Amino acid sequence: MAARAIMFQGTGSNVGKSLLVAGLARACVKRGLVVRPFKPQNMSNNAAVTPDGGEIGRAQALQARAAGIAPSVHMNPVLLKPQSETGAQIVVQGRVFGNAGARDYQARKCDLLPHVLDSFGRMKAQADIVLVEGAGSASEVNLRAHDIANMGFARAADVPVVLIGDIDRGGVIAALVGTHTVIEPDDARQIVGFIVNRMRGDPTLFASGMEFIAQRTGWAALGLVPFFDGARALPAEDAYDLAERPQRAGGSLRIVVPVLPRIANFDDLDPLGAEPGVTLVMAEPGKPLPPADLIVLPGSKATIADLAALRAWGWDIDILAHHRQGRPVLGLCGGYQILGRSIADPDGIEGPAGAVAGLGLLEVDTVLTADKRLVEVQGHSLADGKPFHGYEMHMGRTDGPDTARAVVAFADGRRDGAASADGLVTGTYVHGLFADDAQRAAWLTRLGSTASGLDHGHLIEATLDALAAHLEKHIDIDRLLTLAR
Repeated sequence: MAARAIMFQGTGSNVGKSLLVAGLARACVKRGLVVRPFKPQNMSNNAAVTPDGGEIGRAQALQARAAGIAPSVHMNPVLLKPQSETGAQIVVQGRVFGNAGARDYQARKCDLLPHVLDSFGRMKAQADIVLVEGAGSASEVNLRAHDIANMGFARAADVPVVLIGDIDRGGVIAALVGTHTVIEPDDARQIVGFIVNRMRGDPTLFASGMEFIAQRTGWAALGLVPFFDGARALPAEDAYDLAERPQRAGGSLRIVVPVLPRIANFDDLDPLGAEPGVTLVMAEPGKPLPPADLIVLPGSKATIADLAALRAWGWDIDILAHHRQGRPVLGLCGGYQILGRSIADPDGIEGPAGAVAGLGLLEVDTVLTADKRLVEVQGHSLADGKPFHGYEMHMGRTDGPDTARAVVAFADGRRDGAASADGLVTGTYVHGLFADDAQRAAWLTRLGSTASGLDHGHLIEATLDALAAHLEKHIDIDRLLTLAR
Protein backbone atom coordinates (compact mmCIF):
# COMPACT_ATOMS: atom_id res chain seq x y z
CA MET A 1 0.00 0.00 0.00
CA ALA A 2 1.31 3.48 -0.87
CA ALA A 3 2.31 5.66 2.03
CA ARG A 4 -0.36 7.97 3.36
CA ALA A 5 0.01 11.36 5.02
CA ILE A 6 -2.04 13.67 7.19
CA MET A 7 -1.18 17.17 8.39
CA PHE A 8 -1.88 18.83 11.73
CA GLN A 9 -2.26 22.57 11.64
CA GLY A 10 -3.26 24.91 14.44
CA THR A 11 -5.52 27.87 15.03
CA GLY A 12 -2.43 29.54 16.47
CA SER A 13 1.06 28.96 17.80
CA ASN A 14 1.55 26.78 20.87
CA VAL A 15 -1.75 24.90 20.64
CA GLY A 16 0.03 21.57 21.19
CA LYS A 17 0.71 20.44 17.61
CA SER A 18 4.21 19.13 18.31
CA LEU A 19 3.12 17.14 21.34
CA LEU A 20 0.11 15.63 19.59
CA VAL A 21 2.23 14.54 16.62
CA ALA A 22 4.76 12.93 18.96
CA GLY A 23 2.03 11.06 20.81
CA LEU A 24 0.29 9.97 17.62
CA ALA A 25 3.63 8.79 16.20
CA ARG A 26 4.15 6.54 19.22
CA ALA A 27 0.52 5.34 19.05
CA CYS A 28 0.84 4.45 15.36
CA VAL A 29 4.10 2.59 15.98
CA LYS A 30 2.35 0.55 18.65
CA ARG A 31 -0.22 -0.33 15.99
CA GLY A 32 2.56 -1.74 13.83
CA LEU A 33 2.87 1.16 11.38
CA VAL A 34 6.12 2.62 10.05
CA VAL A 35 5.91 6.33 10.86
CA ARG A 36 7.84 9.39 9.75
CA PRO A 37 7.30 12.85 11.26
CA PHE A 38 7.61 15.88 8.99
CA LYS A 39 7.48 19.64 9.46
CA PRO A 40 7.97 21.70 6.29
CA GLN A 41 9.06 24.86 8.11
CA ASN A 42 9.93 25.35 11.74
CA MET A 43 11.02 28.43 13.68
CA SER A 44 12.99 27.55 16.79
CA ASN A 45 16.37 27.99 18.42
CA ASN A 46 15.94 24.66 20.19
CA ALA A 47 17.54 22.36 17.65
CA ALA A 48 19.02 18.88 17.43
CA VAL A 49 21.95 17.44 15.49
CA THR A 50 21.08 14.53 13.19
CA PRO A 51 23.26 11.50 12.40
CA ASP A 52 23.33 12.64 8.77
CA GLY A 53 25.26 15.73 9.80
CA GLY A 54 22.67 18.48 9.91
CA GLU A 55 20.21 20.11 12.29
CA ILE A 56 16.44 20.12 12.72
CA GLY A 57 13.98 21.46 15.26
CA ARG A 58 14.12 19.71 18.63
CA ALA A 59 10.41 18.86 18.33
CA GLN A 60 11.02 16.80 15.19
CA ALA A 61 13.89 14.97 16.91
CA LEU A 62 11.48 14.09 19.73
CA GLN A 63 8.87 12.94 17.19
CA ALA A 64 11.50 10.76 15.51
CA ARG A 65 12.25 9.22 18.88
CA ALA A 66 8.54 8.61 19.39
CA ALA A 67 8.50 6.86 16.01
CA GLY A 68 11.45 4.69 17.04
CA ILE A 69 13.87 6.01 14.40
CA ALA A 70 16.90 8.26 14.15
CA PRO A 71 16.20 11.90 13.22
CA SER A 72 16.92 13.07 9.67
CA VAL A 73 17.37 16.51 8.13
CA HIS A 74 14.47 15.65 5.81
CA MET A 75 12.03 15.62 8.74
CA ASN A 76 12.36 19.43 8.96
CA PRO A 77 13.73 20.74 5.66
CA VAL A 78 13.41 24.44 6.51
CA LEU A 79 14.43 25.65 9.97
CA LEU A 80 14.40 29.35 10.86
CA LYS A 81 16.60 30.28 13.83
CA PRO A 82 15.73 33.81 15.03
CA GLN A 83 18.70 36.09 15.62
CA SER A 84 16.74 39.32 16.15
CA GLU A 85 13.13 40.50 16.29
CA THR A 86 12.96 40.64 12.49
CA GLY A 87 15.76 38.41 11.20
CA ALA A 88 16.72 34.74 11.24
CA GLN A 89 19.27 32.24 10.04
CA ILE A 90 17.79 29.95 7.39
CA VAL A 91 18.71 26.26 7.55
CA VAL A 92 17.70 24.15 4.54
CA GLN A 93 17.89 20.36 4.70
CA GLY A 94 20.14 20.61 7.72
CA ARG A 95 22.66 23.19 6.47
CA VAL A 96 22.91 26.96 6.78
CA PHE A 97 21.36 28.49 3.66
CA GLY A 98 21.74 32.15 4.59
CA ASN A 99 20.20 34.93 6.67
CA ALA A 100 17.15 37.02 5.94
CA GLY A 101 14.88 39.61 7.43
CA ALA A 102 11.23 38.73 7.87
CA ARG A 103 10.08 40.59 4.76
CA ASP A 104 12.93 39.31 2.59
CA TYR A 105 12.19 35.75 3.69
CA GLN A 106 8.61 35.95 2.43
CA ALA A 107 9.96 36.57 -1.06
CA ARG A 108 12.37 33.64 -0.81
CA LYS A 109 9.85 30.99 0.30
CA CYS A 110 8.83 30.00 -3.22
CA ASP A 111 12.47 29.03 -3.88
CA LEU A 112 12.37 26.72 -0.86
CA LEU A 113 9.23 24.75 -1.79
CA PRO A 114 11.13 22.33 -4.08
CA HIS A 115 13.44 21.44 -1.17
CA VAL A 116 10.41 20.90 1.07
CA LEU A 117 8.66 18.66 -1.45
CA ASP A 118 11.88 16.72 -2.06
CA SER A 119 12.26 15.98 1.64
CA PHE A 120 8.57 15.08 1.95
CA GLY A 121 8.92 12.60 -0.91
CA ARG A 122 11.87 10.98 0.84
CA MET A 123 9.85 10.57 4.03
CA LYS A 124 6.88 9.09 2.18
CA ALA A 125 9.15 6.55 0.50
CA GLN A 126 10.17 5.22 3.93
CA ALA A 127 6.83 5.05 5.72
CA ASP A 128 3.35 3.66 5.98
CA ILE A 129 2.20 7.06 7.19
CA VAL A 130 3.75 10.53 7.44
CA LEU A 131 2.50 12.77 10.23
CA VAL A 132 2.98 16.37 9.11
CA GLU A 133 3.05 19.32 11.48
CA GLY A 134 2.19 22.85 10.42
CA ALA A 135 3.59 26.07 11.92
CA GLY A 136 1.88 28.99 13.60
CA SER A 137 -1.71 29.57 12.50
CA ALA A 138 -3.57 28.23 9.50
CA SER A 139 -5.50 31.50 9.32
CA GLU A 140 -2.55 33.83 8.66
CA VAL A 141 -4.03 34.96 5.34
CA ASN A 142 -1.52 37.82 5.17
CA LEU A 143 1.23 35.21 4.77
CA ARG A 144 -0.68 32.83 2.49
CA ALA A 145 1.14 33.80 -0.72
CA HIS A 146 4.08 31.42 -1.31
CA ASP A 147 3.28 29.64 1.98
CA ILE A 148 5.28 26.48 2.61
CA ALA A 149 4.38 25.88 6.27
CA ASN A 150 0.62 25.33 6.28
CA MET A 151 -1.98 25.40 3.51
CA GLY A 152 0.56 26.18 0.81
CA PHE A 153 2.32 22.91 1.55
CA ALA A 154 -0.90 20.94 2.11
CA ARG A 155 -2.25 21.99 -1.27
CA ALA A 156 1.06 21.48 -3.10
CA ALA A 157 1.48 17.98 -1.67
CA ASP A 158 -2.26 17.18 -1.57
CA VAL A 159 -2.21 16.28 2.11
CA PRO A 160 -5.47 16.39 4.13
CA VAL A 161 -5.43 18.60 7.20
CA VAL A 162 -6.65 18.24 10.78
CA LEU A 163 -7.02 21.58 12.57
CA ILE A 164 -6.12 21.82 16.27
CA GLY A 165 -7.54 24.36 18.68
CA ASP A 166 -6.50 25.04 22.28
CA ILE A 167 -9.45 25.31 24.65
CA ASP A 168 -7.19 26.23 27.59
CA ARG A 169 -6.46 29.68 26.15
CA GLY A 170 -10.17 30.40 25.59
CA GLY A 171 -12.19 31.20 22.48
CA VAL A 172 -11.62 27.84 20.81
CA ILE A 173 -15.03 27.79 19.07
CA ALA A 174 -14.36 31.18 17.50
CA ALA A 175 -10.80 30.14 16.63
CA LEU A 176 -11.88 27.00 14.76
CA VAL A 177 -15.01 28.38 13.10
CA GLY A 178 -13.22 31.66 12.42
CA THR A 179 -10.43 29.82 10.61
CA HIS A 180 -13.04 28.22 8.35
CA THR A 181 -14.48 31.66 7.69
CA VAL A 182 -11.32 33.60 6.81
CA ILE A 183 -9.29 31.13 4.77
CA GLU A 184 -9.82 30.51 1.06
CA PRO A 185 -12.63 28.05 0.27
CA ASP A 186 -10.20 25.64 -1.41
CA ASP A 187 -8.01 25.73 1.70
CA ALA A 188 -11.04 25.08 3.92
CA ARG A 189 -11.90 22.03 1.81
CA GLN A 190 -8.40 20.67 2.48
CA ILE A 191 -9.34 20.39 6.17
CA VAL A 192 -11.07 17.11 6.98
CA GLY A 193 -11.33 17.21 10.77
CA PHE A 194 -10.52 19.03 13.99
CA ILE A 195 -9.21 18.29 17.48
CA VAL A 196 -9.76 20.40 20.57
CA ASN A 197 -6.73 20.17 22.84
CA ARG A 198 -5.93 20.84 26.53
CA MET A 199 -9.40 20.41 28.02
CA ARG A 200 -9.58 20.86 31.79
CA GLY A 201 -12.56 19.80 33.87
CA ASP A 202 -15.67 17.90 32.78
CA PRO A 203 -15.44 17.12 29.03
CA THR A 204 -19.20 16.59 28.77
CA LEU A 205 -19.61 20.36 29.24
CA PHE A 206 -18.06 20.90 25.81
CA ALA A 207 -19.97 18.21 23.91
CA SER A 208 -22.34 20.77 22.41
CA GLY A 209 -19.34 22.92 21.48
CA MET A 210 -17.85 20.06 19.48
CA GLU A 211 -21.19 19.57 17.70
CA PHE A 212 -21.45 23.31 16.94
CA ILE A 213 -17.97 23.41 15.37
CA ALA A 214 -18.69 20.31 13.27
CA GLN A 215 -21.99 21.73 12.03
CA ARG A 216 -20.56 25.15 11.15
CA THR A 217 -17.47 23.79 9.37
CA GLY A 218 -18.45 20.38 8.02
CA TRP A 219 -15.27 18.96 9.53
CA ALA A 220 -15.17 15.69 11.46
CA ALA A 221 -14.83 15.99 15.23
CA LEU A 222 -11.86 13.71 15.94
CA GLY A 223 -11.31 14.29 19.62
CA LEU A 224 -11.46 16.41 22.76
CA VAL A 225 -8.10 15.88 24.46
CA PRO A 226 -7.72 16.54 28.21
CA PHE A 227 -4.65 18.39 29.42
CA PHE A 228 -1.63 16.05 29.56
CA ASP A 229 0.36 16.97 32.64
CA GLY A 230 3.29 14.72 31.73
CA ALA A 231 4.27 17.09 28.90
CA ARG A 232 6.62 18.92 31.27
CA ALA A 233 9.02 15.95 31.09
CA LEU A 234 9.44 16.37 27.32
CA PRO A 235 11.63 18.97 25.58
CA ALA A 236 9.92 22.29 24.85
CA GLU A 237 10.03 23.50 21.25
CA ASP A 238 9.97 27.22 21.92
CA ALA A 239 11.49 29.49 24.56
CA TYR A 240 8.01 30.93 25.11
CA ASP A 241 7.01 27.55 26.52
CA LEU A 242 9.47 28.02 29.38
CA ALA A 243 7.38 30.78 30.95
CA GLU A 244 4.30 28.53 30.96
CA ARG A 245 5.99 25.56 32.59
CA PRO A 246 5.54 25.40 36.34
CA GLN A 247 8.92 25.29 38.03
CA ARG A 248 9.23 22.41 40.46
CA ALA A 249 10.80 23.47 43.75
CA GLY A 250 11.89 21.57 46.82
CA GLY A 251 15.37 20.38 45.89
CA SER A 252 18.17 21.52 48.15
CA LEU A 253 20.50 22.34 45.22
CA ARG A 254 19.42 25.59 43.56
CA ILE A 255 20.46 26.04 39.92
CA VAL A 256 19.64 29.36 38.25
CA VAL A 257 19.51 29.79 34.46
CA PRO A 258 19.23 33.33 33.03
CA VAL A 259 16.69 33.17 30.19
CA LEU A 260 18.41 35.15 27.44
CA PRO A 261 16.36 36.69 24.59
CA ARG A 262 17.83 34.25 22.01
CA ILE A 263 18.28 31.28 24.35
CA ALA A 264 19.06 28.12 22.38
CA ASN A 265 19.12 24.38 23.08
CA PHE A 266 17.60 25.00 26.50
CA ASP A 267 16.57 21.35 26.74
CA ASP A 268 20.15 20.90 28.00
CA LEU A 269 18.68 21.78 31.40
CA ASP A 270 15.65 19.45 31.37
CA PRO A 271 17.46 16.49 33.00
CA LEU A 272 18.60 18.73 35.85
CA GLY A 273 15.05 19.97 36.34
CA ALA A 274 13.84 16.38 36.58
CA GLU A 275 16.17 15.62 39.50
CA PRO A 276 14.26 15.61 42.83
CA GLY A 277 17.27 17.10 44.63
CA VAL A 278 17.42 20.12 42.30
CA THR A 279 15.41 23.32 42.19
CA LEU A 280 15.86 24.64 38.66
CA VAL A 281 15.01 28.34 38.33
CA MET A 282 14.61 29.81 34.84
CA ALA A 283 15.23 33.45 35.70
CA GLU A 284 12.86 35.92 34.06
CA PRO A 285 14.29 38.74 31.95
CA GLY A 286 14.69 42.06 33.71
CA LYS A 287 14.59 40.66 37.24
CA PRO A 288 17.66 40.17 39.50
CA LEU A 289 19.11 36.68 39.55
CA PRO A 290 18.10 34.91 42.77
CA PRO A 291 20.69 33.28 45.07
CA ALA A 292 22.07 30.09 43.52
CA ASP A 293 24.39 27.20 44.20
CA LEU A 294 25.20 27.16 40.47
CA ILE A 295 24.51 29.61 37.65
CA VAL A 296 24.30 28.08 34.17
CA LEU A 297 24.60 30.37 31.16
CA PRO A 298 22.79 28.50 28.36
CA GLY A 299 23.31 28.45 24.62
CA SER A 300 22.45 31.46 22.49
CA LYS A 301 21.66 32.04 18.81
CA ALA A 302 22.93 35.65 19.01
CA THR A 303 25.70 35.67 21.60
CA ILE A 304 26.77 39.32 21.35
CA ALA A 305 23.18 40.58 21.43
CA ASP A 306 22.37 38.32 24.39
CA LEU A 307 25.46 39.55 26.22
CA ALA A 308 24.23 43.13 25.73
CA ALA A 309 20.81 42.16 27.14
CA LEU A 310 22.45 40.38 30.07
CA ARG A 311 24.31 43.60 30.91
CA ALA A 312 21.25 45.78 30.39
CA TRP A 313 19.34 43.74 32.97
CA GLY A 314 22.21 43.83 35.46
CA TRP A 315 22.78 40.11 35.31
CA ASP A 316 26.51 40.63 34.77
CA ILE A 317 26.67 42.24 38.23
CA ASP A 318 24.74 39.33 39.74
CA ILE A 319 26.98 36.72 38.08
CA LEU A 320 30.20 38.46 39.15
CA ALA A 321 28.90 38.79 42.72
CA HIS A 322 27.94 35.11 42.72
CA HIS A 323 31.50 34.24 41.64
CA ARG A 324 33.07 36.49 44.29
CA GLN A 325 31.11 34.54 46.90
CA GLY A 326 32.97 31.40 45.80
CA ARG A 327 30.06 29.84 43.91
CA PRO A 328 30.43 28.08 40.54
CA VAL A 329 29.36 29.21 37.06
CA LEU A 330 28.94 26.98 34.00
CA GLY A 331 28.66 28.20 30.42
CA LEU A 332 27.24 26.02 27.63
CA CYS A 333 28.10 26.92 24.04
CA GLY A 334 27.07 30.58 23.69
CA GLY A 335 27.20 30.85 27.49
CA TYR A 336 30.79 29.60 27.32
CA GLN A 337 31.61 32.39 24.86
CA ILE A 338 30.00 35.01 27.12
CA LEU A 339 32.17 33.96 30.07
CA GLY A 340 35.40 34.74 28.18
CA ARG A 341 37.42 37.93 27.77
CA SER A 342 36.11 38.89 24.34
CA ILE A 343 33.79 37.89 21.48
CA ALA A 344 34.68 39.06 17.96
CA ASP A 345 32.41 38.90 14.93
CA PRO A 346 34.66 40.26 12.16
CA ASP A 347 32.41 39.11 9.31
CA GLY A 348 29.07 40.15 10.82
CA ILE A 349 27.84 36.55 11.22
CA GLU A 350 25.32 37.42 13.95
CA GLY A 351 24.86 41.14 13.28
CA PRO A 352 27.02 44.22 12.76
CA ALA A 353 30.71 43.35 12.53
CA GLY A 354 32.75 44.16 15.62
CA ALA A 355 34.00 42.89 18.95
CA VAL A 356 32.85 43.20 22.55
CA ALA A 357 34.28 42.41 25.95
CA GLY A 358 32.91 39.31 27.67
CA LEU A 359 32.42 38.82 31.40
CA GLY A 360 36.10 37.96 31.82
CA LEU A 361 35.55 34.99 34.11
CA LEU A 362 37.50 32.72 31.74
CA GLU A 363 40.84 33.54 30.14
CA VAL A 364 39.62 32.75 26.63
CA ASP A 365 38.66 34.70 23.50
CA THR A 366 36.10 33.76 20.85
CA VAL A 367 36.04 34.58 17.14
CA LEU A 368 32.76 33.85 15.35
CA THR A 369 33.20 32.16 11.96
CA ALA A 370 30.87 31.18 9.15
CA ASP A 371 31.61 27.47 9.46
CA LYS A 372 29.09 25.71 11.66
CA ARG A 373 30.10 22.60 13.56
CA LEU A 374 27.27 20.05 13.67
CA VAL A 375 28.34 16.68 15.03
CA GLU A 376 27.42 14.08 17.61
CA VAL A 377 30.24 13.50 20.09
CA GLN A 378 31.14 11.16 22.89
CA GLY A 379 33.99 10.86 25.34
CA HIS A 380 34.61 11.45 29.04
CA SER A 381 34.88 14.37 31.44
CA LEU A 382 38.43 15.13 32.54
CA ALA A 383 37.41 15.91 36.13
CA ASP A 384 36.33 12.35 36.93
CA GLY A 385 36.53 10.20 33.80
CA LYS A 386 32.75 9.79 33.55
CA PRO A 387 31.51 9.03 30.02
CA PHE A 388 29.14 11.26 28.08
CA HIS A 389 27.30 11.37 24.77
CA GLY A 390 26.24 14.73 23.36
CA TYR A 391 26.60 17.01 20.35
CA GLU A 392 28.26 20.18 19.13
CA MET A 393 26.30 22.92 17.37
CA HIS A 394 28.16 26.19 17.15
CA MET A 395 29.80 28.79 14.97
CA GLY A 396 33.19 30.10 16.09
CA ARG A 397 36.33 28.99 17.86
CA THR A 398 37.48 29.73 21.39
CA ASP A 399 41.12 29.83 22.49
CA GLY A 400 43.13 31.09 25.46
CA PRO A 401 45.15 30.04 28.50
CA ASP A 402 42.21 28.48 30.35
CA THR A 403 41.66 25.94 27.55
CA ALA A 404 44.72 24.18 28.98
CA ARG A 405 42.28 23.07 31.69
CA ALA A 406 39.84 21.41 29.29
CA VAL A 407 36.50 20.05 30.48
CA VAL A 408 36.00 16.99 28.27
CA ALA A 409 38.02 14.67 26.07
CA PHE A 410 36.38 13.33 22.92
CA ALA A 411 36.77 9.77 21.70
CA ASP A 412 38.84 11.06 18.74
CA GLY A 413 41.39 12.62 21.09
CA ARG A 414 40.27 16.24 20.83
CA ARG A 415 39.59 18.23 23.97
CA ASP A 416 36.99 20.91 24.56
CA GLY A 417 36.18 23.58 27.07
CA ALA A 418 38.01 25.64 29.64
CA ALA A 419 38.15 26.08 33.41
CA SER A 420 39.36 28.99 35.51
CA ALA A 421 42.41 28.64 37.74
CA ASP A 422 40.22 28.64 40.85
CA GLY A 423 38.01 25.90 39.36
CA LEU A 424 34.82 27.89 39.90
CA VAL A 425 34.13 28.80 36.26
CA THR A 426 33.71 26.21 33.51
CA GLY A 427 32.68 26.38 29.87
CA THR A 428 32.15 23.86 27.10
CA TYR A 429 30.69 23.65 23.60
CA VAL A 430 29.14 20.25 24.32
CA HIS A 431 25.34 20.09 24.45
CA GLY A 432 23.46 17.24 26.10
CA LEU A 433 25.89 16.57 28.93
CA PHE A 434 23.21 16.31 31.58
CA ALA A 435 21.07 13.87 29.59
CA ASP A 436 23.77 11.28 30.29
CA ASP A 437 22.87 9.82 33.69
CA ALA A 438 26.44 9.09 34.79
CA GLN A 439 27.68 12.50 33.72
CA ARG A 440 24.79 14.30 35.44
CA ALA A 441 25.34 12.35 38.64
CA ALA A 442 29.02 13.31 38.61
CA TRP A 443 28.22 17.02 38.26
CA LEU A 444 25.66 16.85 41.08
CA THR A 445 28.17 15.08 43.32
CA ARG A 446 30.77 17.79 42.67
CA LEU A 447 28.16 20.37 43.63
CA GLY A 448 27.56 18.65 46.95
CA SER A 449 24.24 17.06 46.02
CA THR A 450 23.19 13.43 45.89
CA ALA A 451 22.16 12.02 42.53
CA SER A 452 18.79 10.30 42.58
CA GLY A 453 19.62 7.52 40.13
CA LEU A 454 17.11 8.97 37.67
CA ASP A 455 17.14 7.23 34.28
CA HIS A 456 16.31 10.24 32.10
CA GLY A 457 16.02 8.24 28.89
CA HIS A 458 13.51 5.90 30.54
CA LEU A 459 11.54 8.95 31.75
CA ILE A 460 11.22 10.25 28.19
CA GLU A 461 10.20 6.84 26.83
CA ALA A 462 7.65 6.26 29.59
CA THR A 463 6.19 9.72 29.02
CA LEU A 464 5.82 9.09 25.28
CA ASP A 465 4.09 5.78 26.02
CA ALA A 466 1.73 7.50 28.45
CA LEU A 467 1.03 10.25 25.90
CA ALA A 468 0.21 7.65 23.24
CA ALA A 469 -2.20 5.89 25.60
CA HIS A 470 -3.79 9.25 26.47
CA LEU A 471 -4.41 10.03 22.78
CA GLU A 472 -5.71 6.54 22.02
CA LYS A 473 -8.36 7.19 24.65
CA HIS A 474 -9.39 10.65 23.51
CA ILE A 475 -8.78 10.79 19.72
CA ASP A 476 -10.53 8.65 17.13
CA ILE A 477 -7.26 7.41 15.64
CA ASP A 478 -9.00 4.79 13.50
CA ARG A 479 -10.99 7.49 11.74
CA LEU A 480 -7.99 9.78 11.56
CA LEU A 481 -6.05 7.09 9.70
CA THR A 482 -8.89 6.57 7.23
CA LEU A 483 -8.80 10.31 6.47
CA ALA A 484 -5.10 10.20 5.62
CA ARG A 485 -4.16 9.81 1.99
